[in-house]
Amino acid sequence: MDTSGFPLSTHAAAATAYRLGVDRLLKVRAGAPQALRRSVALDPGFALGHAALALIGHECGADVDVSRALADARRAVRERADDYERSFVDVVSRRVLRSPADGDAALLRHLEGYPGDALALAVAVPTIAFSGLRDLDGTTALRVVERTAQAHGGDWFHTSLLAFMRQEQGRYDEAGTLAERALAAEPASGHAMHALAHVHYERGDHEAGRERLERWLAHQGRGGTHRAHFSWHAALHELALEDTAAVRRRWAEQLSPGKVHGVRALVDSGSLLWRARLAGAWQGPFPIGDVLDSAPAAVLERPATAFVALHAAIALTAAGDLAGLRRLRVHALRADEVQRSVIAPLCTAFEDILEERWAEAARGLERLLPRLPGVGGSAAQREIVEETLLFALVSAGHRDAARDRLEERLDRRSSPHDRRRLTALSS
Repeated sequence: MDTSGFPLSTHAAAATAYRLGVDRLLKVRAGAPQALRRSVALDPGFALGHAALALIGHECGADVDVSRALADARRAVRERADDYERSFVDVVSRRVLRSPADGDAALLRHLEGYPGDALALAVAVPTIAFSGLRDLDGTTALRVVERTAQAHGGDWFHTSLLAFMRQEQGRYDEAGTLAERALAAEPASGHAMHALAHVHYERGDHEAGRERLERWLAHQGRGGTHRAHFSWHAALHELALEDTAAVRRRWAEQLSPGKVHGVRALVDSGSLLWRARLAGAWQGPFPIGDVLDSAPAAVLERPATAFVALHAAIALTAAGDLAGLRRLRVHALRADEVQRSVIAPLCTAFEDILEERWAEAARGLERLLPRLPGVGGSAAQREIVEETLLFALVSAGHRDAARDRLEERLDRRSSPHDRRRLTALSS
C-alpha cells in the first residue's frame, strides 16, 4: 500500500521506495526524486512511480525527463494497474500534456473518488511545492481541502494544508493554531512551517517571523527541500523591517545562484531581487543576470504553467530584457487560458515599465490584480505585482492612488517600510 493506504501494483521493495518518496514530498524534505527513481529501477513496470516522477519534473522543477517518465507511466498503466492508479496517471497526463483547466478537472475528479490521496491533495493546494488548482477567486483548493477532511481524520498533513488555506482566507489566528498543531504532531512538516511563515508575514510579526523561520531551518527543517523559499520568506520580513544589510547577507548566503537552481531561482531569487530594487534596498551591481543564466531557456521562453510564467516575466523585467518579455508574451498568447488572459497582458504592462510609460503600466497592472489568483501560488508571492503597481503609480506622479493602496495595506498588516513610504507620500 502507498502512504495513503491505497494498494500498489508492484512488489514490496519498489512499494517501500515509492512510499519513502511520497513521504518526503509530503514533508517537503530532500530525497523524493531519488526514492521515486529507485522505485522504478526496482520495478520498471510500476506506473505510479513513473507518474510521480513526471509530476515533480513538470511542476516542481525536479531533474526528470518528464516526457520519458510520462510515456513510461502511460505504457505501464495499460499493462498493470488498478482504477486508482489509472486515475492518478490520467491526472498527471492531463496536467503535463493538456491545458491547466483540463488537468485541474481531472485532479478534482480523482479527489472526489479518492479523497484520502495525500499526494493528489498536495498537488491541488498552492503551497510550497505545487502551484495548485487555478481559478479566478482561489476558492476551489479551499473547498477541496475542506471536503477531504473526513478522509484524512485530522492528520498532520491535512492540518498543515488547512492552515495554509485559512491564512489565505485571512483567518490568521485559526491558521496559526492549526500550523502549531501540525508541527506538534510532525515537527518536520514543511507545509505547516510554510503556513506559519505566511501567518507571521500577514500579521506584521516580522521580528518573530524571521526568528521562528531561522530556528526551524537550523533544526527540524535541516533536511528540507525548498529551503530557498523559506529564506525568501525571511527576506520579506527583512525588507519590511528595512534591514537591507540582512537582505544582502541572506542573498549571498542562501539565495544567490549556485545556492539555488532552476525554477526556484526564478521563483525565489529573481523575485526577491526585483522586490529589493523596488524597495530601494539594493545598491550597486544587480545580479539578476546570474539568476537568468541559472534557469533553463525553455523556462524563460516557454514556461509550462502560469505561475512559472509570472516569475519568468518578473526576472526578465528585473533584467531589463524587453525582447525576452516580448517572446514570453508571444508564448503566453499561444498557451493556456490563464497565460493568455493574465500573463500576456502582464508582459505588456512590464514592457510599459521598462519603457517608462508609467501611467499605462499602472492601468494595466491595476486591471490584472483581480485575476491574479488564477495564476496559482500564494497571496504573498502574487503581491509582487502590487509592489510593481505602487512603483508605477509613484513614478507616474499618482501619489494619491499610491497613498490609498498603502493605507489599505497598513490597515491589514504592520510594515515599517510601508509606513515610511506612506509618510514620504504624505509630506
